[in-house]
Amino acid sequence: MSIYGKYQAYLPLILEDMRQEITAMNEEYQKKHGQKLYEHFEGRVKSEKSMIEKCQRKQLPLTPESALIKNRDSIGVRIVTNFVDDIYTVIKLLELKKDIHIVKKKDYIKNAKPNGYRSYHLIIEKEVPFEDIKGQKPGHYFIEIQLRTIAMDTWASWEHEIKYKHNIKNPERISKELKRVADELASCDLSMQTIRQLIKEDES
Repeated sequence: MSIYGKYQAYLPLILEDMRQEITAMNEEYQKKHGQKLYEHFEGRVKSEKSMIEKCQRKQLPLTPESALIKNRDSIGVRIVTNFVDDIYTVIKLLELKKDIHIVKKKDYIKNAKPNGYRSYHLIIEKEVPFEDIKGQKPGHYFIEIQLRTIAMDTWASWEHEIKYKHNIKNPERISKELKRVADELASCDLSMQTIRQLIKEDES
């Protein structure tokens, strides 16, 4: 029996619905403003193995309630933008959606983690045409959304590759260097944002 129970079949359908909604949002924004809202995005349904491990770490029973309500990342989406401002534009547009309620926000861009990690995390509750664990139909399911610039996403990928896949002999030095690179990339993001703003001012 899946940790997601009978609701497992709905998760990829909800992810696809979210993908279509984000794609439509981008197309509408592009028509209106002449530029794309994001560079790319990806999504996933958390594997049963990963969800079981997470429940065990948090000492939660291995039940659909733990997987879908206590943990709120059974469905995950990552949106990667070209510019920092685009992240906040995406958030504003998501807030306008009638089928979406934003449950939680964590801004690791304005308040970066000590290791240099930058990203914006949202937990949303989305209304869908499927039954949920509370027996409601239409139902409500949680989706975790991460928003990053290309630079932030590149750094996170580097950091994961370096720290989790190698036996590091000098972790303090490596952590210090990773933090330095994160700060340099954040500075580049700000510079690129400024350049775009200057171009817009020249065109107006």
